[in-house]
Amino acid sequence: MKLSTCNRLDSALGLCLFLLLLADCAREKSNYRHIEKQVLDNIIGPGRYDSRIRPHGINNTDGPAIVSVNIYIRSISKIDDVTMEYSVQLTFREQWRDERLQFDDMNGEMAYLTLTDPNKIWKPDLFFSNEKEGHFHDIIMPNVLLRIYPNGEVLYSIRISLVLSCPMDLKYYPLDKQTCSIIMASYGYTTDDLVFMWKVGDPVQITKNLHLPRFTLEKFNTEYCTSKTNTGEYSCIRVDLIFKREFSYYLIQIYIPCCMLVIVSWVSFWLDQNAIPARVSLGVTTLLTMATQTSGINASLPPVSYTKAIDVWTGVCLTFVFGALLEFALVNYASRSHMQKQVAKQQRKWDIEHSSLDNDHMEDGATTFAMVGDVKPLVHHRGDLHSDKVHQCEIHMQPPKSINPCKAWLNKFPSRSKRIDVMSRILFPLMFALFNLVYWITYLFRDEDM
Repeated sequence: MKLSTCNRLDSALGLCLFLLLLADCAREKSNYRHIEKQVLDNIIGPGRYDSRIRPHGINNTDGPAIVSVNIYIRSISKIDDVTMEYSVQLTFREQWRDERLQFDDMNGEMAYLTLTDPNKIWKPDLFFSNEKEGHFHDIIMPNVLLRIYPNGEVLYSIRISLVLSCPMDLKYYPLDKQTCSIIMASYGYTTDDLVFMWKVGDPVQITKNLHLPRFTLEKFNTEYCTSKTNTGEYSCIRVDLIFKREFSYYLIQIYIPCCMLVIVSWVSFWLDQNAIPARVSLGVTTLLTMATQTSGINASLPPVSYTKAIDVWTGVCLTFVFGALLEFALVNYASRSHMQKQVAKQQRKWDIEHSSLDNDHMEDGATTFAMVGDVKPLVHHRGDLHSDKVHQCEIHMQPPKSINPCKAWLNKFPSRSKRIDVMSRILFPLMFALFNLVYWITYLFRDEDM
């Protein structure tokens, strides 16, 4: 009985001690929040801080305020070739020192203060000079962070989404690389009052899950771009994002289909020259298909004044398809010319045969007199025999003529139209292969600095 009573007393004492500890913690937190409020009132209370005045320079001098900048790129949603713009979502951070915001850290217990209303202190007037559209994120609360450290350092972080312009050089499209920039500058303060600097060490961070449908982010460079205008010199910083276009999509959607259309147009070289409907329909169909594909490609690109790599490809492919159609026209013309010559030759042969028959009937009456007048001597002189032998020797001693193998091979084909088809079967593939060799060497192994 005594043992159970002791146990109950111990439990009651333990509960009382626990409640006392909780009360002490709550009191300490209440005191801490009270101290934090007092500190904020002391540094930014009414009449104590003027947000219209910029901070001093380094070591409390009248030099320009130095603002350190770094960004974290969260996502890049699209890169539009037609409008030449891209969308990016990033966390933008600025850090500067304002001596007016210094406070006592209470021996390290107060590491920093969090300010919920950033408008109460001075902030740099930075803007994005190549911005087209932009907005802040307010779901569920405004995505803004502002911290004040005991030494007066201020960290300002905000999440924003931007649509930025990106002037593109499409000369090597789709084998190109594009440089899209994020340009930040001071709007009203000149370099005498405000200077932006990239954060030392890691000025730009990029999420590991960055995936773009048609591009790959190769690298980025941070630069300074201080600009001069009529109103003064303004501090400017820039990050250049270098994107490489993914070629596999264009290889499957454009280059291979164009090659197939060109090869299909060569099928007409193997069809009979008299198969006019088949050859005409094949040539016209491939030509119209190639023209439709070319117009579809150009519809997805902005109209530019220079020739793109894809224009060279589609233009040459269209020329080959059109050449195959013209080749059939030439073959048809040569075939009809050959037929006309054959008909004319048969007509002349028929006329000669009929004229020879008429002459034979007219000369039958004078045959006897002609035979008597044509009596030849039975004895030949020695000089005549010698001259005949010399003539025969001269004929046998003539050198043989050299035969061109290409001409001899072409002579195997009876008509000129057939020869044109045979030559086209060889020349068109060879010329297209040569074009491919020059094209890919020119655009794949070009100098990147061009």
